[in-house]
Amino acid sequence: MRNLIVFVVFAAALPGCAALVDFVKPYRIDVRQGNYITQEMVSQLKPGMTREQVRFVLGVPLLTDVFHADRWDYVYRFWPGKGALQERRLTVIFENGQLSRLDGDVQPQAGTEASGQ
Repeated sequence: MRNLIVFVVFAAALPGCAALVDFVKPYRIDVRQGNYITQEMVSQLKPGMTREQVRFVLGVPLLTDVFHADRWDYVYRFWPGKGALQERRLTVIFENGQLSRLDGDVQPQAGTEASGQ
């Protein structure tokens, strides 16, 4: 009889523990990786800018490919401790050492010509 009482008390307390597990979670830090690119930074880019000028505005690219020397990739990922992954990509393409066009999530505002499309 005593075992039955212990079992009933344990079974009744078990759903409460599940709610407690959801409440007590470890702290998770926000993780930011890559190049943070703002709309204002992209709006400063103009066709014909040199590599050095683009590097001054955007910073050092996260990815440079040996086989595609005229392409720079800027990638930014943000994993908040609570929430969904956010990702931005910007690809800068050069022709003859000058900025030709931009591709990716962050585009220049309507008043600039750097979109190249």
